[in-house]
Amino acid sequence: MFLQEGWTGVPEGDANLVATLDRGATAIGGAPSYDSDGPGQINRIFELAKEYDVDVDIHLDVGPNHDHLDIYQVCELADKYGWGGRVAVGHGSKYSSMPPDALRDLGKLMSDSGVTLTVLPATDLFTVGRHQDHSVMRGVADGNALAAHGVNCCLSTNNILNPFTPFGDGSLMRIANMYANVAQRGTRDELTECFAMMTDRPAKFLGREDYGVAVGNAADLVVWDAETAADAVAINAEARFGFKAGRRTFTRSAVELHRP
Repeated sequence: MFLQEGWTGVPEGDANLVATLDRGATAIGGAPSYDSDGPGQINRIFELAKEYDVDVDIHLDVGPNHDHLDIYQVCELADKYGWGGRVAVGHGSKYSSMPPDALRDLGKLMSDSGVTLTVLPATDLFTVGRHQDHSVMRGVADGNALAAHGVNCCLSTNNILNPFTPFGDGSLMRIANMYANVAQRGTRDELTECFAMMTDRPAKFLGREDYGVAVGNAADLVVWDAETAADAVAINAEARFGFKAGRRTFTRSAVELHRP
């Protein structure tokens, strides 16, 4: 739950958010780059998260360079309030402009503070680099690099078929395949990590202790037409069927080739 436009300068904005938390919202976030007082919005997010004991998820650090990063304030507040493991930031396109040493230091900071990053390849590819008319930058954070430095990184889609992301079909496998191409991650280990960024790693952030295929766990699963996780990402495998709470929710038939 968050305000897309503004917050600190919007009449009744804060009151509406408090009312929503009073009614049982379980997470709070924001988009400080749209606010006249970005740092003030971030401070208020954490104040409310602490008061209502809810998780934090912020659209953060979207842009073409890393001259200014809000992630440092987020990590500082995560440490101050003891909110490690309960904070996620989405986008982080600015991190794609950081040299390896700076990215390593950022990764260590985020890891130590327990801040998760959700990379949003489709949106950031479409929106970042609009100031360039050639050699346009990708603007997609390297989740593999940050994960190697201890950050819990996830892959997702920010929007589907809207002005920020006028593409998509809801398939996270397509997002993972797109990300792997953009981030130039093609080894089996790297592709396996890409698969984890849309499965195990999000479950970790959500605190799903019953996640995974094991006796006693919830029967929520998707079956892809691939031999390994790495293969599934590499070929953008189609999901053949899925289960929710033990009930099959969809089935997709395999392509049938016909002789001429």
